[in-house]
Amino acid sequence: MKRYFQILIIAGISLISLVGCSSGEQTTTQSSPGGNSTAETPAKTTGTTANNATPKTNFDALLGVVNSTTTDVNAGNFTKAKAEFDKFEDFWSKVEDGVKDKSPDAYKKIEDNADEIKAGLKAAKPNKEKLSTALKSLNQNLTTVNKS
Repeated sequence: MKRYFQILIIAGISLISLVGCSSGEQTTTQSSPGGNSTAETPAKTTGTTANNATPKTNFDALLGVVNSTTTDVNAGNFTKAKAEFDKFEDFWSKVEDGVKDKSPDAYKKIEDNADEIKAGLKAAKPNKEKLSTALKSLNQNLTTVNKS
């Protein structure tokens, strides 16, 4: 009888875990443009639901990543800056096709800036001035495309 209750408890816990894992939404934490506070936003995890984020929301998130990365670079915290900039590709992949269609020149500049920043942050000794310049340029290019 004792064994039966153990199996029943394990089955109950497993069922609860499976129900929790199969949820279509989960909450993620995203840095604000200032990098100091966080806001919870729903993130779709199933392949059956389309991304509900608008291009503006994705551009705002991109600008937030750039601003947070800039703050970290200016503070000399390159490890944190690299971790923050790793989020860039997630948001960029959601809008890059639209940018490429709308403005191929801006698309190329953004891609070049992003590549320069990634390489700069991977360097053994990152160059703060070069990174700051590339981040400023990336911010300007994203802002220009977002407004057009």
